[in-house]
Amino acid sequence: MFSRHLVCSVTLLGLAAAYPASSTTLADDGFPDPNAQQLLSIEQQADGLLSNLPPPPSLSQAGITNFQLIAFNENLEVRFFEEIISNITNHVPGFESKTSRYSEAALLEILKTVKAQEELHALTAITTLEHFNAPLVPEPCIYNFPSTTLEEALNLAETLTAVVLGTLQDAEQSFAQNGDDGPVRAVSSVIGQEGEQNGFYRLILNRKPSEKPFLTTNVAEFAFSALQQFVVSCPFDITQIPIPIFPALNVLTTAQPRDMYLSFSADLTGNSQINQGSDFAGLFVTYLVGQQLPISEPIVNPKFDGSVLTFDALFPFTENIMSGLSIAALTNSSNFANADAIVANTLAAPGLIQVNDVLPLNSKAGNWSQSA
Repeated sequence: MFSRHLVCSVTLLGLAAAYPASSTTLADDGFPDPNAQQLLSIEQQADGLLSNLPPPPSLSQAGITNFQLIAFNENLEVRFFEEIISNITNHVPGFESKTSRYSEAALLEILKTVKAQEELHALTAITTLEHFNAPLVPEPCIYNFPSTTLEEALNLAETLTAVVLGTLQDAEQSFAQNGDDGPVRAVSSVIGQEGEQNGFYRLILNRKPSEKPFLTTNVAEFAFSALQQFVVSCPFDITQIPIPIFPALNVLTTAQPRDMYLSFSADLTGNSQINQGSDFAGLFVTYLVGQQLPISEPIVNPKFDGSVLTFDALFPFTENIMSGLSIAALTNSSNFANADAIVANTLAAPGLIQVNDVLPLNSKAGNWSQSA
């Protein structure tokens, strides 16, 4: 058995960006509007061609929204991996590889391939939106990413990819509910591909490559809200994506693989449900874990200063085996039938919590530090 754990509460908001906002491409590959030769170069780096299957004959409004979110997320991932590649290539302090498992050249080749694959994912979503004359997410925004070291960047890559894997489950559920069978095969292939990516990030971070038997589900509203923290500005009207954005739920405590209380905070300025005289006894932290029913725990020790609510809630690790990713929301109800039902009762979300085993490695293989 493994006696050590890599544990962290992933509080992505409020982190200062290490480098200037990213908006330009590293290579002249033409993304997000490559010509034929540039597209071929992207495909060669991605180790595969863009699908030439025709678009589905029809797509519901919910299906269009799914592809808007997919395009928004994939564009962000392209810029994120672009920045990591740039920092490694330019020998930015903190972005030196600390493991001999992969040479710098091998790591760069892997990340360049991932970037190209994300570009093809984004192009698939963008061309689908174009086909249906839907409001476009035509190109990446300007972003600030918080990673100051390569290890932090890979930790963030692993967490973001785990969130994406849960969100694509939500997209598939939506396709099924709205009769959008056309995109299912292609999106399912992306789920598998993103899973391959995350197994690599987890392995290089000395975690088990397969996180859990059923990956944690997510909902579009939580994913879209989580991505906003990186966005500085966008070259399109973001309100064209009809997905609500929740106030951030900040996780203030490092989670451990045991039952414990975690501390949270949320800025609820402008929320008419919360004021100095509110009865906070009706509030809960609701967790999404694997494919379990949502787990709600009442908040305790609430403190409200007129805008920010701080509070604690039980992290019921033991009974629910909350290894890997858990997604938390501040809700004004409990006993939810499924993940979708949480959204209407959410005040702030998502809080991203990670608890992972650290694998014992042969010292010759190299190792990252044991902190998240």
